[in-house]
Amino acid sequence: MLLQYESQLKNMRVIADFHIHSKYSRATSEQMEINEITRYAPVKGLNLVGTGDFTHARWLKELKENLMLDEETDLYKTTKKAESFIRFIVTGEVATVFSFENKVRKIHHLILTPSFDTAAQVNDRLSRYGNLVVDGRPILDMSAAELVEQVIEASKENVVIPAHIWTPWFSLFGDFNGFDRIEDCYEDMTKHIFALETGLSSDPPMNWRLSTLDRFTLVSNSDSHSSWPWRIGREANVFELKNLTYREIVDSIRSKDIKRFLFTIETYPDYGKYHWTGHRECKVSMSSEEAKKYSNTCPVCRKKLTKGVEQRVNELADRPAGFMPEGTPQFMRLLPLSEVIQTVLGTAYPGVQKVWTVYNKLVLKFGNEYNVLIDAPFNELTETVDPIIAEAIIRVREERLTVIPGYDGVYGKIEIFGKQEKKADEIQLNQQKTPPKIQDEKKEFAQKRLADFI
Repeated sequence: MLLQYESQLKNMRVIADFHIHSKYSRATSEQMEINEITRYAPVKGLNLVGTGDFTHARWLKELKENLMLDEETDLYKTTKKAESFIRFIVTGEVATVFSFENKVRKIHHLILTPSFDTAAQVNDRLSRYGNLVVDGRPILDMSAAELVEQVIEASKENVVIPAHIWTPWFSLFGDFNGFDRIEDCYEDMTKHIFALETGLSSDPPMNWRLSTLDRFTLVSNSDSHSSWPWRIGREANVFELKNLTYREIVDSIRSKDIKRFLFTIETYPDYGKYHWTGHRECKVSMSSEEAKKYSNTCPVCRKKLTKGVEQRVNELADRPAGFMPEGTPQFMRLLPLSEVIQTVLGTAYPGVQKVWTVYNKLVLKFGNEYNVLIDAPFNELTETVDPIIAEAIIRVREERLTVIPGYDGVYGKIEIFGKQEKKADEIQLNQQKTPPKIQDEKKEFAQKRLADFI
């Protein structure tokens, strides 16, 4: 797979997921180790992956044993499959817990560092503020500003990115523990922050509603804590680089260079498990406007509702929905292929053989999951799988579906076909259908064939 990747280290399309976790993070599969990540990344269509969890001593040891420096890119590659083009960038996530204005703040941060040596230097500094062995994502008794100061002092090439910035818990703008202004969180160290991670429950258009965020580049990653390695890459960043190096990747993000940082791949934000306001125990969910009518109180048990990302964005936004700034990387909304297939087949879970039989046929035919979701023509899809699945893929690509929003830790629900279309023989399919035209101007880039580069 990804055969065209093998001979290209320059002038290439790079699809990167910087934020994943290892088997040393809580609630993460034992299969999240280098060999399995290296196996699944090209299946998804990724060619650059974050290591995750570099602060954990045992994981860092495994990384050193299984990865070697690729001198051509100054990134890392696996020692066991040296011919593979999958490259690794050293990354990790940490949590800082501190008080500000008589309130406890709990903020998660993604860290990028250029090498194992600089990672060790960061670890030496951070070990003074918490136990790095307990979890792959350690909890540190320090402020966000102190974290940035320590990380940057270890190496000026290090990068700190506020993680999943809208999640109700543990995030920059989170309702429970966060802030209304980025400057209150990072104080005088805000000058070192140049990118923000949107998280699964928000996407660029939601963030564009805040003029104060215009100077920051928006990135998207899976933050995969999954029970399965194939969860990586559900969100990603797409670059077109002259040279694949740590410095060029960081510079393209820092400069918000739309010729190099092309777009992000986003799940539908409604699908994220904190998009709407709600209360999981009572199975109550509602939009921002409805939540206001109930004064953010559960109408069933009268407890406080978990405020969703949509409502939180509305509170801080100073622009109407639909605003689009100039000179910023664009985005594409997709859903994981396994979950599209699951929805059509009606299985309770995507990780069943029935789903993977179809998934493997598509990947074998088109090379990787992104090629299937973004680029595969309808007529070629129907040569490989049932037309109803082909139609579902096209509808996701064209954003012709309904997503019942997630809330309070519950993922949203996908509805690709209406009730009258539940049976395959009721769906009117155009067998001569050609690849869709993306009518929304802000996604014209989607017409570029990723296959031309990968």
